[in-house]
Amino acid sequence: MGTIKVENIRVYAYHGCLEEEAKIGSDYRVDVEVKADLKASSISDKLADTVDYVHLNLIVKQEMAIRSELLEHVAKRILDRVLNEIAIVKKVKVSVSKINPPIGGDVEQVTIVLTKRRK
Repeated sequence: MGTIKVENIRVYAYHGCLEEEAKIGSDYRVDVEVKADLKASSISDKLADTVDYVHLNLIVKQEMAIRSELLEHVAKRILDRVLNEIAIVKKVKVSVSKINPPIGGDVEQVTIVLTKRRK
């Protein structure tokens, strides 16, 4: 078993419960970590035998482009797509962070983290 991480995917999106968030948008950071059997790819040196991190990045960007009120909803969609589209993945962890959230304080970011295993 091995781990592949795609960290600090930066995206501008329009998530949130406030009307202004839908209009103005905000900066986000997404981190994806997948667990998979990487033995074959470590021997074969073939992209087809591993998790293509370009594919992971594409899933994140596409799902972040779909507006949601809650970050949890976006993260779940990312989890589901990774497991549905990349058969080698056994477990996926997604962190979605809103940079400078509008919560009336000096807060760098808020982050939600969801994890899902293949059944």
